[in-house]
Amino acid sequence: MRIAENWKDYRIIDTSDGEKLEKWGGISLVRPDPQIIWKTPKKSPLWDSADGHYFRSQSGGGQWEFKRKIPESWNVYYKKLVFNIRPTGFKHTGLFPEQAVNWDFMADKIRNANREISVLNLFAYTGGATLACAEAGATVCHVDASKGMVQWARDNANTSGLSEKPIRWIVDDCEKFIAREIRRGRRYDAIIMDPPSYGRGPGGEVWKLENSIYDLVKLCTGVLSENPLFFLINSYTTGLSPSVMGYILGSLLTEKFGGNVSFDEIGLPVESSGMVLPCGSTAIWQK
Repeated sequence: MRIAENWKDYRIIDTSDGEKLEKWGGISLVRPDPQIIWKTPKKSPLWDSADGHYFRSQSGGGQWEFKRKIPESWNVYYKKLVFNIRPTGFKHTGLFPEQAVNWDFMADKIRNANREISVLNLFAYTGGATLACAEAGATVCHVDASKGMVQWARDNANTSGLSEKPIRWIVDDCEKFIAREIRRGRRYDAIIMDPPSYGRGPGGEVWKLENSIYDLVKLCTGVLSENPLFFLINSYTTGLSPSVMGYILGSLLTEKFGGNVSFDEIGLPVESSGMVLPCGSTAIWQK
């Protein structure tokens, strides 16, 4: 497992009985996590005094309960990057801290490429990967279907001092955007994608990652440059193993471009137990 262990402003203090106890800067939160099926003793007093606790509803969704008034949003820092954190109605905070292990990989590849690198970040959410690549010196195209998430990403770029970097901010359906980029003849040296496990299209059609990922990756090969640097896929879908994503990348890229493929779970360290909490999977093709 690849571990995001370089955080100083984010910590998982403990995990038990379907929940994790976290510190985001100076604010403590308890959030549900379906991976945490163990029921070990909750030893930290912060379990009972956490600033915020997200409770799931039996009818779906859930809600936050707060022990004290906390800011509507606040900042956490990762190296030179600054992220605006705020609890949302879907338990999320606007950042997946386990992705820091991928940010470090991408930044290192870009800095050592010894050439200009253009990056396409699809399903780009609030821009963690976009900021990491831009800070490392790449030109980035950030694409997400949610206008609110793209604005959140722009705010993160601003607080990180990256608002003047060459970033294109695109609100669009990712698949349709790729098809248009192919017709335009635009090419990218690196592609990042973090597609949802499940969703619905504008016409109500069901989108399932397992059924769509191969065709999506195949479509994306049409916007790769002649000398691509990397192609990275994230997944939080339990039915899609890291090896399957790796095989997809290998079958579509290695014959044409060479390079190699790696795949693994990614995770975050847990202070109380010394274990690592699995937080999804990543497959990477790289030159």
